[in-house]
This record gives sequence, structure tokens and C-alpha cells, in this order.
Amino acid sequence: MNTALRVSLTGAVVLLAVGVVLFKYWNYVTNPWTRDGQVRAQVIQITPRVSGPIVELPVKDNQLVKAGDLLFQIDPRTFKASLDQARADLDNKRDDIGSLEKQVEAAKASVSQYAAQVKEAGSSIKKSDANLADAKATFGRISRLVDKGAASELQRDSTEAKYKVALAELEETDQQLVGATAALLQSEADLAKARADLGAPGEDNAQLRAAKAAVEQAALNLEFTQVRAPVTGYVTNLNLRLGSQAVENQAALALVDVNSYWIDGFFKENAIEDIRAGDRAIVTLMSYPDTPLEGRVDSLGWGIAQDDGSTGSDLLPNISPTFEWIRLAQRVPVRIHLVEVPEEVELRVGTTASVLVMTGTSGAESDEPVPPLPKALQ
Repeated sequence: MNTALRVSLTGAVVLLAVGVVLFKYWNYVTNPWTRDGQVRAQVIQITPRVSGPIVELPVKDNQLVKAGDLLFQIDPRTFKASLDQARADLDNKRDDIGSLEKQVEAAKASVSQYAAQVKEAGSSIKKSDANLADAKATFGRISRLVDKGAASELQRDSTEAKYKVALAELEETDQQLVGATAALLQSEADLAKARADLGAPGEDNAQLRAAKAAVEQAALNLEFTQVRAPVTGYVTNLNLRLGSQAVENQAALALVDVNSYWIDGFFKENAIEDIRAGDRAIVTLMSYPDTPLEGRVDSLGWGIAQDDGSTGSDLLPNISPTFEWIRLAQRVPVRIHLVEVPEEVELRVGTTASVLVMTGTSGAESDEPVPPLPKALQ
């Protein structure tokens, strides 16, 4: 009886364990999974902004660098010389602008001076006109009196002389006005030319701003000789050597951003119906089969490239005929965000991963450890 009971209990425990295993396995199988997954990361192409020989190369291939670390140094001497030249040109331009500003001020003073002379000549003409009118009237009156015998010839000669003097004074003031007006017009033309040569005054002057921009550009070019890491990451594909030529806007090496890893799982199109952003995912790397990683679905791809559909003649789509009897499901990329990566796991871009998405878990938090995938699903 005891033996039979023990056998029964043992059998029940075994059946229960088998049932649990089968339930877990069935739970995995009913969730979408794929062995077609890859580790991805942001790979930044490091491109120098200036050209020149490399004089310092403190990094090695596959080395970890921090953001701001020096990757390589381009010979800065020619760029320092260019900066010094640009600064000298700026100083010269400031001197030129100062000289032109003085010319403008001098031209303004001349305009004011000749404008005052024109005004003064105008007042003199009015006075001379009045004097001439008085002298002419007196001369006429004395002449009539002489004709009547009421005045002497000497008086007429005296008034005639005064009349001629007044007439000469008027002609002289007319000439002064003409000369002052001509000088005023010339000084105004000189002022206009000086202003045109100067342009905007002070720091708003276009020539001065261009010289300052040249200094800033030269300073930037000198700064660009030090090529630094924009992010923390691993140096890869380093083919530079000391003395080799760095070429402007030509990629010199690549940097894998260590803070940007994600997993791309390529699922069959008939398996993504229930996948939602936020669903829990179990990721198993081929290089770490016994260390499952927890992830969350970040997004699903909205398009994949196709061979057919290119534009043919008459702008009609060019579709190649197919003779396949079996339709193959296309693969759709599903982006997986890794929640946490253990210290002992080193992610490498392009390596293989298996991904299982636990549908219906979007928005649900779980403190349970990530279970490993069955070997059949890895």
C-alpha cells in the first residue's frame, strides 16, 4: 500500500511537472518569435571638417572612448597662420573704417561751412540789393534836380559814383553766392562719396563684419583640427596612420554609440498582428545563450523594400512574372528596446539574436526575472 502510494504520488508530481513544462512551452509557442534578429546601434561616421596630415593619433581600433576624447589631431600650423592673417586683416580693416569715418566727419564739416557761406552770401545780396536801390533812387532824384538847376553837377557825380559802387558790390556778392553754392555742391558730393566708401558706420559696417566672419571661420578651422568623439562609444574600422592625410568631409572612422543599442527582430508578416508597442520581449543573443535579456517593443516597421514595382515604359509599374506556387511571408522589422543589459554581456552590432514577444503585456509592469527561451526557440 505504501509502495503504491509512493508510486502514485511520484507519478502525480511528474505529470504535474510535465504539465507545467508543456504549458510554459505552449505559452512560448503561441507568442510570436523569430531567430532572425540582430543587434543594432547608432554608428556615427567621424568626418573631419578640414584637410591636413595627421600629427597625433591617441586611439586604437576597437578602443572605448568617452564623449569629448581626442580621436586624432590634424596639423594645426597652417590654420594658426590663417587665423593670425585673418586677425591682422581685421585690424587693418578697423583702421580703414576709422579713416573713412574721419573723412565722413570732415566732409560733414565742409558741408556745414559752405552752407553757412551760402546763407551769408544770400544775406549780403539782400543788403546789396537794398543799397543799390537807395543809390539808384538818389542818383535819379539828384539828376532831375540838376536838370531843373536845383542841384549842382558835383552832387550828381557824387551820387552816380555811389550808385556804381553799390552796383559793383551787388555783382561781387552775386559771385560770392555762386562760388559758395558750387563749393557746397562739391562738398555734398564729397560727403556722399565718403559715406558710400564707408558704408554702415561702426560695428554694422559690412566690410568689418566680413573681416570678423573671416576671423571666426579661421578660428573654427583651427578648432576643427582636433577631431573629438561626439559620444561615448567604440572606435571601429580605424584605418588612419600617423602622417596620413585626413580629407575634408570624407569619413575617417566609425564610432559605435554605446548608449544606443537596440534589437531588430524580423518577424513574418503573419505573426505581427497581435504585437503592440510596449509588449514585453525576451531577447537571447547567440553569443550569450544562457543570459536572456528583457526588452520592450518600441515600434513596428511601416515598410520594406520590394524588387517589383519599379517604373517601366509609359510610366507603368514593372512587375516581373512569378511561377512560385508557395507564397512566402515577408519579414517586418520590429524594434526592441533593451530594458537592462547585464555588465557581463557585451553587445556587438550585427550579431544574431532570437526574439520572443509576449503579446498582451503592453503597459503591464513585471518584476519577474526574464525566463530563458527554450533551446528549440533559440
